Amino acid sequence: MELETIIGLEVHVQLKTKSKMFCRCDNRDDQEPNSAVCHICSGQPGALPLPNAQAIDWAIMASLALGCKVNQESKFDRKSYFYPDLPKGYQISQYDKPFGFEGSITVSIDGTKKTFRIHRLHLEEDAGKLLHNGSFSLVDLNRAGTPLMEIVSEPDFRTPQEAKAYMQELRLIMRYLGVSDADMEKGHLRCDANISLRPIGTDELYPKTEIKNINSFRAVERALTYEVERQTALWEDGQPPKIQATRGWDENSQTTVEQRTKEEAADYRYFPEPDLPPIIFSDAHVMELQGMIPELPSARRERFAEMYDLKNDQSQVLVEDIQSAKYFESVVSEFKAILDELLGIEKGNLCWKNGKGKYTRLIANWLINRISTEHSKARPKPHAESLAWLLYYLDTSTINASGAAIVYEKLVEIYEKNPDSKPEIANLISELGLEQVSNSDELEKMITSVIGTNEKVVSDVRAGKTAALQFLVGQVMKASKGKANPGVVQEMLKKALEA
Repeated sequence: MELETIIGLEVHVQLKTKSKMFCRCDNRDDQEPNSAVCHICSGQPGALPLPNAQAIDWAIMASLALGCKVNQESKFDRKSYFYPDLPKGYQISQYDKPFGFEGSITVSIDGTKKTFRIHRLHLEEDAGKLLHNGSFSLVDLNRAGTPLMEIVSEPDFRTPQEAKAYMQELRLIMRYLGVSDADMEKGHLRCDANISLRPIGTDELYPKTEIKNINSFRAVERALTYEVERQTALWEDGQPPKIQATRGWDENSQTTVEQRTKEEAADYRYFPEPDLPPIIFSDAHVMELQGMIPELPSARRERFAEMYDLKNDQSQVLVEDIQSAKYFESVVSEFKAILDELLGIEKGNLCWKNGKGKYTRLIANWLINRISTEHSKARPKPHAESLAWLLYYLDTSTINASGAAIVYEKLVEIYEKNPDSKPEIANLISELGLEQVSNSDELEKMITSVIGTNEKVVSDVRAGKTAALQFLVGQVMKASKGKANPGVVQEMLKKALEA
């Protein structure tokens, strides 16, 4: 039997507001256990909640960014269930009037764009946190009451890889909006995955299994992959799942473990929250929030590819980090300014027009490949103007790639000591003795020497073994202490060997 995988995701995004959802307790996650708790978030009798306006505005912004329609008349509801980390015995959430509904995210997967529908986005308060220690568990209520957006997808995913890609794009959108750090390892972004199988060609949805305790993108993919294999075996044995169930992902065993039968909506006994009035948004307020949404990742990728002639993979990598994307544009702007300064506005514009793709790809490659993620996180980047001058000298063969790397390291050292410093790159190159040797007389002497001391390799090159030519290039580079222009060396060697 050929089976089709049906996956839907419930993603929880912890908002980084200063205070909690319904009280003024500090919302930071780096505090001593049970130190950020008050009568409201600990569920004391008679305590009345007060909604966090910032959290509500961010929920509307996120809804708009995800293409959702907005319920301009909304409300909060009580969701009743009993668990040790839920002090009130119920959670203030939303049921039939979420802030956002009917949205979508488009993701590029292996070069193909796929759109995944979003069913709803609602706002609720988080529960506390259980800390398990052998035979007993402890409760930390610092997280109780934290603003939490829940984004529920439609069951549109057909592979674990699609679910992972959707999660990564959702994280990036939240970071661009500035509403959450969306760090899965720290619990800012959490995912419950619903999965079922069905025979290919049928439209019926079979009982789903919800997988909890997924705390990384890799775990999303692995947990779903394992569950596909487990449920496939059940179908092949003629015993497909007959009831909805909840299973937890065990990172150590790389398996899912049965937890409980899945509750239905009726089990939560939803009813309107009596301590909170309805929430009504004016058209003007929604439009104001729409105007606060920055350029989103998908739009920036398309703009980078079109405006800067970048390859898709270059745009993808740059856009993944907000600061790197901004730094790239700053370096591009400074590089263009250098051409204008040296050539004049008219010639500078012409030079930029004719070589834009070459220049921007050079800058992108340097940021992506030369400045590693680890390096950029650990140490500050130099001023964009300084890097632009360095790459200009690299492009004009004043310095070669290995020399440019040395100059860059020196730049970072200088910048660490004095962030306001902007050293003359030409002076740095000269002081470090890294000017590239392109003088034909100097190179000719080195080439003659290398040819004379490598007769066997020279014979191989003349016999048609072109790979041997690179050895000779390397010997000339060694003789020049890495300062020779390798392109010039290779051309001069070819001519010398043809003589």
